[in-house]
Amino acid sequence: MSAMRSSGGKARTVIGVLVLLAAMAALTASAVPLYRLFCQVTGYGGTTQLAESGPGAAAESVTVRFNADTARGMPWRFSPVQREVTARLGEQVTVFYEASNPSSRPVTGTATFNVTPLGAGAYFAKIECFCFVEQRLEPGQTVAMPVTFFVDPALRDDPDAAWVDTITLSYTFFEKEEADDSDSAALAGGNDGAAAN
Repeated sequence: MSAMRSSGGKARTVIGVLVLLAAMAALTASAVPLYRLFCQVTGYGGTTQLAESGPGAAAESVTVRFNADTARGMPWRFSPVQREVTARLGEQVTVFYEASNPSSRPVTGTATFNVTPLGAGAYFAKIECFCFVEQRLEPGQTVAMPVTFFVDPALRDDPDAAWVDTITLSYTFFEKEEADDSDSAALAGGNDGAAAN
């Protein structure tokens, strides 16, 4: 009787550990999109604002620096074309990042971004950005990806951010796991096969 209780307890423990591991894997897989959504909703971590166009240039300017990283395992080479620009407040500016895929397979990436110092994120507005959509690069392909932005002149009216004269825009590209084409075909074929029978 005690042997049966012992094996039942071990089975519950194994099942519990497997459920915990599955939950951890699911959270890991959804971490990037959930973090992006959280930052966009709350403005946390220097998340930038979105805009249709700039308000027009003011006399004052700020230096905007550009940073590029790739997550571990992402095979791309990714860098800003310019390391920094001087932008007048309210001036619409377009800069480029460059990404290349030196691997022998197609790779799809998604980018997360932030602005530092954190208080400047509320005044950094992106009009166009490659980070809004997934980017797919074929083997050996290199692309220039534009970012169009402006720094809101209201930055100077905020006592917590008025001191800012240098802003850094950072991107990190993560590889997006792609569904296996044979799995997709099997699912589609499985549905067609069921209808044919």
